[in-house]
Amino acid sequence: MKWIYIAAGIALFVIFLLRPNPAPDSGDISIVKSVVEDSGVPNAVTGIILRNRLYDTIFEVVVFTIAVMGTRFLLTDERPFCTIYQFTDEPSIILARLGATITALVGIELAIRGHLSPGGGFAAGVAGVTAIGLVAITSSTEWMQGIYKRWHTSRWEKVSVLVFIVLSVITLAGVELPHGELGTLVSGGVIPLLNILVAVKVALGSWAVVLLFIHYRGLL
Repeated sequence: MKWIYIAAGIALFVIFLLRPNPAPDSGDISIVKSVVEDSGVPNAVTGIILRNRLYDTIFEVVVFTIAVMGTRFLLTDERPFCTIYQFTDEPSIILARLGATITALVGIELAIRGHLSPGGGFAAGVAGVTAIGLVAITSSTEWMQGIYKRWHTSRWEKVSVLVFIVLSVITLAGVELPHGELGTLVSGGVIPLLNILVAVKVALGSWAVVLLFIHYRGLL
């Protein structure tokens, strides 16, 4: 039976190799141009993620939320780690905090202008949590926990998810904001708002995971 599966796989592979690639008779119509016109943003990738396949993106955000909740649930029963590994020498601390500042500014730029140039909410969120991680390895754990609780970060994370889902459902229902002028900062309708919400969600959710790993494992 195993050889039948192997032979079938080889035959299927050969068929794919020999089969001509059907080119659609689209004339001068460009798929990228169509996406840009439909979404109202120059970044076609963002247009696809936050408009053409917005349904999938909703569940990507939900899956990330579940992953954060799962990390919190799985680590709750573990004993806190006694030794926290951090930078102690002054040059490393200065360089890490300088890198955190630059990375945070890049993350903000990616979130705000992700619909105009390469970037977007997920990339901005990763940049944001990178900045948070660089600060975490140079600062007191208690100080980081204090900031997280003082600004009610966990609550803002949940609010960003709920607002993202509500705006996405409204968009999928056919209600869209005016696209504005193509190429300007205020364009693309609701897409820039969705980008910012995704960035906030990814950054704050990852911040919670970073704090959990520091507290329970002593590592980032």
